[in-house]
Amino acid sequence: MKSAGLFCKTARLFLLGALLGIAGCASGPYPDPRDPLEDLNRAVFSFNDFLDRAALEPLALAYQAITPAPLDKGITNFFNNLSDVGSAINNLLQLKVGRAFSDVGRVAVNTTLGILGLFDVASNMDLPRYNEDFGQTLGVWGFGAGPYLVLPLLGPSSGRDAVGLVGDYFTDPVTYIEDDTVRWGLLGLNVIDTRADLLSASRVLEQAALDRYSFVRDAFLQRRQTLVYDGNPPEEFDYPPEEFDYPPEYDASPPAE
Repeated sequence: MKSAGLFCKTARLFLLGALLGIAGCASGPYPDPRDPLEDLNRAVFSFNDFLDRAALEPLALAYQAITPAPLDKGITNFFNNLSDVGSAINNLLQLKVGRAFSDVGRVAVNTTLGILGLFDVASNMDLPRYNEDFGQTLGVWGFGAGPYLVLPLLGPSSGRDAVGLVGDYFTDPVTYIEDDTVRWGLLGLNVIDTRADLLSASRVLEQAALDRYSFVRDAFLQRRQTLVYDGNPPEEFDYPPEEFDYPPEYDASPPAE
């Protein structure tokens, strides 16, 4: 089924969400207005984490153990090369013509000199990766992020990025592979390879975050805002929004006698 292309394009979102999982933390007394569905999102977050711990993480550990480092890097480069196709299209839709041509150049160089993308020759030729997606394109054209969402299997998202997945589906080369076995095989390999690359990051997160759900939500929303503005979000961007219900300030002055 061609829906596999959608999952292949958004596997990284799933992996980010699957790294975390703290269902026991209910929403606090000061809810974040960016996350009106927090209770539901936490439940989905926990579901994703269960699947990760039960299946994906063990597969990633086994993959890392048996795959030589050069081959692992080559597989990652291969999927990065495929994603550059969608990045070129989105840069063009954002009227960033120079970046679009750079992405096209990356695909051309890495597909040929890099042997189907297994080697990232383009980066050595000063052709950077931009990694644009349709959610970013909608943001560039003024669409708001909408509510924060945690999608089953796919992980952190937003109203805007969830709509963007439709565009990502049609810009993913894997979508157009006719052979079901090849398409699903590429999907599975992409997910496991990416999860293996994130094993060390997940260990750090386990130790660093008291509430992993909130940590990932805030990091995801801030990162997406930064990506929309190419690393330079406007100063007037509210983070958190002005209507955030702040807890009462702590008064450190000594009590009156």
